[in-house]
Amino acid sequence: MKRRRFGPLALITWLYVLWSLVPVLIAVRISFNSGKSRSAFQSPSMRWYWDDPASVWQSDELQTALTNTLKLAALTMLIATPLGVAMAIGLQRWRGRVSRGANNLMLLPLVTPEIVLGVSLFLVFTQIYTSVPRGFTTQLLGHVTFTVSYVVIIVRGRLISIGGQFEEAARDLGATRWQAMRMVLLPQLGPAIFASLMVVFATSVDDFVISSFLSTGAGTETVPIKIYSTARAAATPNVNALATVMLVITLSAVALAALAMRLLRRRGAGDDAGLTAMSI
Repeated sequence: MKRRRFGPLALITWLYVLWSLVPVLIAVRISFNSGKSRSAFQSPSMRWYWDDPASVWQSDELQTALTNTLKLAALTMLIATPLGVAMAIGLQRWRGRVSRGANNLMLLPLVTPEIVLGVSLFLVFTQIYTSVPRGFTTQLLGHVTFTVSYVVIIVRGRLISIGGQFEEAARDLGATRWQAMRMVLLPQLGPAIFASLMVVFATSVDDFVISSFLSTGAGTETVPIKIYSTARAAATPNVNALATVMLVITLSAVALAALAMRLLRRRGAGDDAGLTAMSI
């Protein structure tokens, strides 16, 4: 069968990709300027990464923002992922009229505008849960709140694809419910769990709205907040260098998540083939 060629669609796609990437590439290139210009290209240099006192490596302010961002993302990842996995398993096995409402409620953070979620969390921590320490603690709770839904969706998709026959087979062979979950179900959820870790990490690293609403000052600034507050007033490309560092970290997390999802699909195809052979 002759393959159709979609020249106009491909052209529109590539034009959109270039339109999206060119500003980012320009900002990245300026981060390698040897001088202080943020509006023109200069000779390449690593000055704003570690050679200059105001560089990412040597500036205390930029180091604080970078440390806060990575620490917040790492803790969010370690808290939200196990919680989301447990909730996904529970929601998948919960049967009843209330379960449908609970499943729909889990999607609420995904469809709620982030500005609304940020304001709501700010009011909750300033008007209701006033005993919760402001700053990093509230930022962490806020990030966990809106990233758990991503984990639930990813893990539930994997649970639906593998079904419950493997656990049932393990139970028939004498395994307890916990043993079947630990030795059969969780290994099959491995790629989905890893993908969830990376997605949560990348989402937390890039978050600006919730982090800014729950920040209490320079000591709790994250990289997005720092870039926003200094991008217009900064006299040097050090902010561009900081943004480039975070871009590399985020793209690495997304690439690892994509690799995990690819492995998930391959394993799912292998499981389906095995079940087909068993049925024959």
